[in-house]
Amino acid sequence: MRVDAGLSRLLGLSRTAVAALAEDGRVAVDGRAAGKSDRLTAGSWLEVELPEPEAPAEIAGPAEVVAGLTVLHADDDIVVVDKPVGVAAHPSPGWTGPTVVSGLAALGFRVSTSGAAERQGIVHRLDVGTTGVMVVATSEHAYTVLKRAFKERTVDKRYHAVVQGHPDPSSGTIDAPIDRHPKHDYRFAVVADGKPSVTHYDTIEAFRAASLLDVRLETGRTHQIRVHLSALRHPCVGDLAYGADPKLAKRLGLERQWLHARSLGFEHPADGRWAEFTSPYPADLARALDLLAD
Repeated sequence: MRVDAGLSRLLGLSRTAVAALAEDGRVAVDGRAAGKSDRLTAGSWLEVELPEPEAPAEIAGPAEVVAGLTVLHADDDIVVVDKPVGVAAHPSPGWTGPTVVSGLAALGFRVSTSGAAERQGIVHRLDVGTTGVMVVATSEHAYTVLKRAFKERTVDKRYHAVVQGHPDPSSGTIDAPIDRHPKHDYRFAVVADGKPSVTHYDTIEAFRAASLLDVRLETGRTHQIRVHLSALRHPCVGDLAYGADPKLAKRLGLERQWLHARSLGFEHPADGRWAEFTSPYPADLARALDLLAD
């Protein structure tokens, strides 16, 4: 492998960060400085000098009213929300927009203190550009139970996606490993040595230029649905980052991917009873669907 690709995987750093280390002369192979595009070979002696770690950024944001954030259900253990577009699940470095965590704080909810400081109570996430159902733990017990449920895949996560064209077969399973894109840090891709990822889909309705799919996830990789459908050559309509047609997106008035977390089902952490919640399509997705049907 190239030095930047290999060290990125070994150290968990971005390829950009590894390239900077190589440019600064901090990477050596068999005692000689190595460039980012040099090759790593078995049996070589690899030395990497890491810089002193920077002080962690303060990313826990204050309570903030989030427009469009709707509470579908709340009790002593969980709060289920309908997340609007343009809202992140939790604060993160570089993100200055609204978050589910800050919105819940503004509404007076106390979330679980388990987990990393910036994502306390968050047991799963939706992309900023993806709308729909999310559950947040408000008790320590619920956090533990729900994290285990997501890990053991006992949660029923269903999404609706409008994709370009008509998948063949109309129902199927995409079993393809996913990891970071080899050239673009902000994207993900199907790669041979990626993490196992499984997506099931069924066609609900076929239109002239697109299809409405019901999608069920077995795994929960970042951008999984978007990556898998793009790899199938049927990207989500409006998902320009993963190969969607910009002309179709413009015709439908879409400024993001047509992807919606339609429903979420799980055993309630308090008593094990099955709980399921559904989110209606937001206005921009509903309007695009109507235009496709005309």
